[in-house]
Amino acid sequence: MTLTLTPNLSEPGKRYFQAYTPGDDFYEALIDTHRDLSDEQSSLVNAKLVLLLSNHIGDLSVLREAMNIARQGV
Repeated sequence: MTLTLTPNLSEPGKRYFQAYTPGDDFYEALIDTHRDLSDEQSSLVNAKLVLLLSNHIGDLSVLREAMNIARQGV
């Protein structure tokens, strides 16, 4: 499996009229997840989210590729 870099967000059963709408929905949910948290709590939520999603992906080569890309330019 290779890392998907093209937009790939959707919600089963939901029709989108703009290609960017699923990304907007995800961003809104992510912001809501962090709402009213301290910086420390927000960092903890991010760490938990990374570990949960990494476990869901499960492919170490994909995860390594994602980490390398995320680190570029930082």
